[in-house]
Amino acid sequence: MSPSTIQPVCAFDIAKDGSTKPADPLTPQPEGALRWIHLDLGDPALEDWLFANLPERAAEALVQPETRPRALAHDGGVIAVLRGLNLNEGEDRDDMVALRIWASKTLFVTVRRRRVFAAQDLEARGKAGHLPASADMLLVALAENFTSRIEENGVALENRVDTLEDILFLDDRDPSSKELPEMRRTVIRLSRFLGPQAQALARLARPDMSLIGPEAREDLEEIANRADRAVEEVQSTRDRLEALNDHLDQARNLRLAKNSYALSIVAAVFLPMGFLTGLFGVNVAGMPGVETPSAFALLTLGSIALGGGVFLVLRAFRLF
Repeated sequence: MSPSTIQPVCAFDIAKDGSTKPADPLTPQPEGALRWIHLDLGDPALEDWLFANLPERAAEALVQPETRPRALAHDGGVIAVLRGLNLNEGEDRDDMVALRIWASKTLFVTVRRRRVFAAQDLEARGKAGHLPASADMLLVALAENFTSRIEENGVALENRVDTLEDILFLDDRDPSSKELPEMRRTVIRLSRFLGPQAQALARLARPDMSLIGPEAREDLEEIANRADRAVEEVQSTRDRLEALNDHLDQARNLRLAKNSYALSIVAAVFLPMGFLTGLFGVNVAGMPGVETPSAFALLTLGSIALGGGVFLVLRAFRLF
């Protein structure tokens, strides 16, 4: 490997028995060992080091600022981009983080922009002294870490939807005005990457991936199946949220219609009464009852009788 000033997040040499020891990217690699180097995309020396030590296409894939999950075979190795939940403090977990991967028989390079907990778990295992001894099984371990967290998050989302349904259908209350839109936004953002992620995992398990051995291929097929199921669960959650949103809209429209109907009935009852009182309220000569002391009482009784008559007519025609 050419000299470089890169500062890896972590680096390990993994022996054939899986035992690990910290590695220096500038030193020769032990014979028969797999070297894993985990790098940060913000390292100013990263690009030069990658193009000096990796195939050109792999180096280009690892420095791309924007990515989506994918996998392809290249030059006897594997280029892959996998996405995981963003578990960094203060950030939205559905703003998924990317891990760019180059895997060959002797070198395993991962690049991240933000901290990736799936890789951090492997770093902890490396510091404890043991990691998968082959590149394909190390790839399996990463895929397993990503998929397990996604499954756990899917279960949590389903539980939140269950709670919303209980509030709506059992308690007959409206949920928080922010909760439903936030959950819909979450599942939409997850759907953007989970589908391609499942496809990328399935691609890794295909026979043309020469780096992937039979055992790793079986594991990746199972992980890809779990990823497909996670995609289906997110789609189901999205459908349930849309149904809940439709139910809320219908309930609100029904309440609005009932209130409007009630106001219409009240207006219909008081309309002739308002006309009568307005007519007798004009200040012109010739108004009847001006000189009669009981005129006001008679007008009041007449207005009430007129309102009652309108009410009975509306009831007779079954207008309410």
